[in-house]
Formats: sequence, C-alpha cells, structure tokens
Amino acid sequence: MVSSRGVRHDSMRARNLAVVLATIHRSGPHTRAALAERTGLTKTTVSSLVADLLEAGVVTESGTVRGGERGRPGVAVSLSGHRVAALGLEINIDYLAACVVDLTRTVRLRRVRPADNRNSDPAEILEALRGLVKEITAEAEEAGLRVIGAALAVPGTVEGGVLRSAPHLGWRDVRVAGLVDLPFEMDNEANLAALGELWFGAREPDFLYVSGEIGIGAGLVVEGAVFRGTFGLAGELGHVVVVPDGPVCRCGGRGCLEVYAGQDALLGEVASVGELVARLESGDPRAREACERAGHALGVALTSAVHLLDPGRIVLGGVFAPLFRWLEGPVSAGMRARLGQMRGAPPALVVSGTGGDAAVLGAAGSIIQKVLAEPVQLLGL
Repeated sequence: MVSSRGVRHDSMRARNLAVVLATIHRSGPHTRAALAERTGLTKTTVSSLVADLLEAGVVTESGTVRGGERGRPGVAVSLSGHRVAALGLEINIDYLAACVVDLTRTVRLRRVRPADNRNSDPAEILEALRGLVKEITAEAEEAGLRVIGAALAVPGTVEGGVLRSAPHLGWRDVRVAGLVDLPFEMDNEANLAALGELWFGAREPDFLYVSGEIGIGAGLVVEGAVFRGTFGLAGELGHVVVVPDGPVCRCGGRGCLEVYAGQDALLGEVASVGELVARLESGDPRAREACERAGHALGVALTSAVHLLDPGRIVLGGVFAPLFRWLEGPVSAGMRARLGQMRGAPPALVVSGTGGDAAVLGAAGSIIQKVLAEPVQLLGL
C-alpha cells in the first residue's frame, strides 16, 4: 500500500519539476542558485530536480553565468534540443505533412507529401500518414532524438478524439486510432495554426489568425491561449455569409466567404499558388481580379469579426501569406469602409511568420507545451 505521505511527496516533486522547467523555459538560462531564488525552492531541492532533468535529456548545463550568490559564477542550465522532441502531423485537402521539433522549438525534420484527399477513404489516408510517421520517427531516432508525443491537425471539427465533420475530406465521425504508439491528441487545423503562429511566428499574446486553405478557418488567441467556444467550434470564419444570395457552399449555406476567398476560388484554373504569384508579379489582370474579389470578401467577413471580437491584430496565414501583397490593400480598404465610426482604425493586418507550416508546427508545439507543463507524465521522470 502506498502511503499518503508518499503520494504527497510524488505530487510535490511533479509540481516542483514543472515549476523549475517552466522557469528555465520562460527566462533561462539560469544557474541552480538563480533557479532557487526565482522558484522559492531550496538549493538542495533545485539541485536534485535539475539532476533529474539532465538525466532525462530535457536540460543541459554549459557556459558560466553570474549566479544567485553575489560574486560567485555558476554553470548555466538551459533547455536542451538534443534528445527530446515532439511530432506534429497534418492532414489537409491536398497534402499530408509531418515535422519533428525539439524542446527549443527548433524544427529538426519536415516532410510534406502532396495528395488529393477530397472525398477520400479515411482508412487509406490514415495508412499513408502512418507510413509517413514511421519514416520521420526513424530519421529522428537516427539523429538521437526521442519522440515523446504526437498531435494531428485536421480540417474539421474534433470532439472527444473523434473527427466529427471534415466536409472537404468527405469524412464524418472518424476515430483516429493506432496512428502512433505515443501520447496522442488531435485538433482543428485553424486552432493549431493559431498556436503555431503564437509559438513559432509573431509570438504576440493576442491576435486573430486567419488560415487560408481550400477551407478558411480562424483561431482567436487571447492571452496566449486559443478561444474554442462552448463546443469547440469557434473560428469557422469560412462560413460567415458575405453575399446572402450567393452560390451554394459545401456546408449547405449560400454566399459563404469560402466560396469567394478559399483556395479554389483564388486559383481558378491556375495549377498552384506559386503559379498564381508568378502571374500576379507579371501583372496578369485575371489574377489580380481574383485577389481583389477574394480580398473584398475577406474584408467583409473580417469586419464582422472585428465588431464581434475587437482584435488588435489580424494575421493572414496559409495560402493568404504568399498572396499578402495583393490581398492587403482590398482587405484593409474593405474593413476601413465598413467599420465606420465604431473604431478609429482597423486592426493591424500582418502576414504570418509561419506560412503554410503553421498547423503542423502548432501540433508539435502543443506536445512541447505539455512536456513543459507536465514533465513527469510525459517523460516518466
């Protein structure tokens, strides 16, 4: 029988490990003496905890810095990117992606496989993704990295580990199981893209992230966390109506933003975003008209979002990132014309710092956050 004293000791140790690791992450590197001062723990306790973290490969000691004791230098303790890593995965309409990110949030490996996943068989796509997982985790192991968890970004709504609806994939009520033999989670790609922008891009604590893909999603980041809504459905910007009697959308409604500014609407007969950019740079009038039309619709939808949410910054990501030069003008003009007297100026409109990698980076980043918050649980310390 485990005594209550033993349980309390284990619980306190787990909490203290998380406190020390979080302190190193937020403001490190620090000496052990400085960590004791910052955390309020004894030097003996900190020394023991740091030894455990060193053994797990989560931190490293190197260099000499001024410690907590006056005049006495010490060895710096900092996060290590050499042994522990997280796996980010993404299923999108036209590709599968995977990346391995170490604890310092450095991308160590990245793979993208083009694919046509519309109206696909979930079993086939998941099997292809499973093969990609095996490939990239084997490479990570060869590089000396231990992958300790994985997260998957999907273009649809997720509830209780089930992909409830992904209209562009043609999937409903798909349970993703057996993908990895690791701690695993799954979330909507726009939510994870917003977190990817938070951790790997702008690093601002408050913004509205707009993910431009074949579908259009949004993630609202408030004080460093994604707002999900009551049922986790917040951010369906692509289905905001911009033309009440417009064409039918895949969601069953009419005149949705997605119909006018989604990737399909932007590209038209153009084969790729790269080709569209080339045409825009050459002054192709049809390409510029497509961006004007999409930018106008996006400005209308974002005006409603600004009235409702009052964000100070709007970040355009996904396919909107490489097209930002041509979208910025019509989007900003549309918001300025509609916001009227409600606010002095529209929110700052900026381009994503992560581009098309935001969701897969956010997936990996979500596992890193869990390691930092719960090192005992994920690392088995």
